[in-house]
Amino acid sequence: MISQQLCSTGVPGLDEVLAGGLPSACLHLIEGSPGVGKTTLAMQFLLEGKARGEACLYVSLSESQRELETVARSHGWDLGGISIIELSAIERAIGGGRAPGTLFHSADVELTQLTKLVYEEVQRARPQRVVLDSLSEMRLLAQSPLRYRREILGLKQRLGELGCTVLVLDDRSSQGTDVQVHSIVHGAISLEAAPLKYGIYRRTLSVTKVRGVHFREGNHDYVIETGGLRVFPRLVASEHHAPFRKELAKSGNAELDTLLGGGLHYGTSNLLIGPAGSGKTTIATLFAHSAAVRGERVNYYVFDETIATLAERAAAMGLDLAPHLKSGRLNIRQMDPAQISPGQLAWDICRAVEEHGTRVVVLDSLNGYVNAMPQEEFLHLHLHELLAYLNQQGVMTVMVLAQHGLIGAMGTPIDVSYLADSVIITRFFEALGAIRKAISIIKKRSGQHEGAVRELQMTAAGVRVGGPLNEFQGVLTGVPAYLGGQGGGALRG
Repeated sequence: MISQQLCSTGVPGLDEVLAGGLPSACLHLIEGSPGVGKTTLAMQFLLEGKARGEACLYVSLSESQRELETVARSHGWDLGGISIIELSAIERAIGGGRAPGTLFHSADVELTQLTKLVYEEVQRARPQRVVLDSLSEMRLLAQSPLRYRREILGLKQRLGELGCTVLVLDDRSSQGTDVQVHSIVHGAISLEAAPLKYGIYRRTLSVTKVRGVHFREGNHDYVIETGGLRVFPRLVASEHHAPFRKELAKSGNAELDTLLGGGLHYGTSNLLIGPAGSGKTTIATLFAHSAAVRGERVNYYVFDETIATLAERAAAMGLDLAPHLKSGRLNIRQMDPAQISPGQLAWDICRAVEEHGTRVVVLDSLNGYVNAMPQEEFLHLHLHELLAYLNQQGVMTVMVLAQHGLIGAMGTPIDVSYLADSVIITRFFEALGAIRKAISIIKKRSGQHEGAVRELQMTAAGVRVGGPLNEFQGVLTGVPAYLGGQGGGALRG
């Protein structure tokens, strides 16, 4: 099999999606509605070529050179060294070549002059990379599908013979998909920006076609930031395996570890589920603090409260997070669900694991993660891939999920318990004229655990786990029945 030379796009993450880059000396289509980042991507493509010492040409039929330079400056780029043919120069060339009283259709003359000017500049500059922005102007000049297709075919053939890797941009001004172009180009990349009811646009990139390349299919989240586009390739857990030893991670609380059968295992995903205020975050913080004390790297993603609030609550339980935050062993990230996509979050977690050796990941809470999803039906797939990846890397994952309601029947925004290796449930219950808290382990695939329901208390001295609540039945429902007797499992006072 003959290997095909690939051309790096210069867009972080995109070459990974393309399995190395775009095939060289071919014509490729970048399509999307106005504002999705086509011009920015094209500039990154040319700047990558410039950095590699390649000659580059930008043919702009829709923007002036001044407008292009303004966009470049906003990203901190310098377009010096890149040849630019702008609209005004094209219009002057076309206007100078038009003869009054000609028998030819004006569109024939204008399009002929345009393509002649482009070929002359290519012959002069001998660029390895060319951008044509955009096809909508060529489509209007051609006026007929046959003429338009012939011009694109001619462009593909002549520039390909000269060894040019060409990006043509299309704003989809034609009705539906432009099959004329799709059938001609060697590769096609589609950019989409879907408005959500609140927060930033959900931007996704998909590679619809690249001949001879085994690219990664599907939608990949991306952002436009200072410095250009950044693509977050869709996570495929099966591509990531790392050997690790199955070890127990203790919480630092002897009573809780006893209930858990010694602690939680690395390489597992663990769910803390219960109503708001029932102690889920405190238990998650126990595991994060204990790991940091052991010298392990911990990434704690906070969706529902601030970093300061989390640190204050931990301090009230006797857990000092400050030295671990200062040393970098504990990294708390405050996430805004309205500002981040699931793909970006997964990318951030993967970098933390692969580049910094993170051993513990806390997601607090999944309710905020759900809010980051524009369509809830895809949450299971995102979470499944992310948790499978973390498990295969030997990372212990702790997820917090708040249930609706405080006492009695409760619900969750989404059921992810089947994805977790361990499920720890916390509850409020009423007993003897007081509101108390309870904790129990519903399942633990990685080892043995207690089946008892125990009372849970949060005090200035720390977390206390009492004995089994033998005197009560129905504690997990929130409305228990007092049976009396000599069980005495509940903490007093």
